[in-house]
Amino acid sequence: MEQPPGFVDPSFPNHVCKLNKALYGLKQAPRAWFQRLSSFLISYGFTCSRADPSLFVFHQGDSIMYLLVYVDDLILTGNTSTLLTAFISRLHKEFAIKGLGKLSYFLVLEVVHNPTGLFLTQTKYANDILTRAGLVDAKPVSTPLSTNDTFVSDGQPFSDPTLYRPIVGALQYLTITCPDLSYAVNQACQFLHAPTEQNYQLVKRILRYVKGTISHGLVFQRPRFTSILGYSDADWARCIETRRSTYGYSIFLGGNLVSWSAKKQPTVSRSSCESEYRAMANTAAEIVWITHLLTELHALPPTRPTLLCDNRSALFMSQNPVSHKRAKHIDLDYHFVWELVMSGKLHTRFIPTKLQPADIFTKSLPRPQFEHFRDLLRVRPPPFRLQGDNR
Repeated sequence: MEQPPGFVDPSFPNHVCKLNKALYGLKQAPRAWFQRLSSFLISYGFTCSRADPSLFVFHQGDSIMYLLVYVDDLILTGNTSTLLTAFISRLHKEFAIKGLGKLSYFLVLEVVHNPTGLFLTQTKYANDILTRAGLVDAKPVSTPLSTNDTFVSDGQPFSDPTLYRPIVGALQYLTITCPDLSYAVNQACQFLHAPTEQNYQLVKRILRYVKGTISHGLVFQRPRFTSILGYSDADWARCIETRRSTYGYSIFLGGNLVSWSAKKQPTVSRSSCESEYRAMANTAAEIVWITHLLTELHALPPTRPTLLCDNRSALFMSQNPVSHKRAKHIDLDYHFVWELVMSGKLHTRFIPTKLQPADIFTKSLPRPQFEHFRDLLRVRPPPFRLQGDNR
């Protein structure tokens, strides 16, 4: 550590300070802390996940422990209470830590335990966003965007972009437990550099939807079956300014939503088949990552993952080794998905559009469709009643 300005020793101006302890605020502090913690965990018997470097897995016989690290916040779980107690005791001796008991709040995620599983929500965080925007008393709406709402770059520039950007950034983090916001927030994020008055009015509509669903969150239930099911969808040439397609996917493990995305494709697709196939390739890549993670967690389902798509042409390309000149330019994605299917690591199937939950990530939908797909994603109100409520 260099001598700070104003405190340089005139006798030894080229000497450096010896850093005995990493402190908050130093650039090297997080790296030094993680190295110290990971060295201890590995010496105890944990292995660092290759799929997620912040995850450590302990496996000994039938006993398993998972430890997730976020800077100096740790989540620990396992299937043997005696093993957990012994490890926590050792952890207390090694580090000055504080145990907070059963997981209830982590990085503004609120975790509610119930007899059938878990309920994840961000009610307090959503309320803070509404307070910042001055919309705590706003009138709720039933969908984030109407079917006619479109974000555009033309129009009167918004007078205070520094208000637009932090609100949209905060909404991005809210999608962790509210995937139904993903499409609308993705559209808003594309105009952070130069928002217009119309764009801000649409963001206010998103906030009014948040107001009406402020207690909603993700429901996780104990699965009756364990399998990986992915849904892939794309809306061809959705962007009216660039004609790039918007794609989305949702991946379920045992019926519980574990991964989702809503993005604009980086290049223009020449057909709906191409945009759908590129969406399938991105979904397949995410499924492969999830299978690697579950393998390290010793929880990989015995059945191969299934990817469902509502475009028969894209499905045909994934299942048949027939390449033609119209598919030459998507050669890389073509071989990636096709090889997964041919090797038996992935199964692709057709699904009707009306049963396609990933449709909610590609476009604005009418209220009945939106609420139907939102329910399929298991985004719901709290699955419990207040005491004394006999309704």
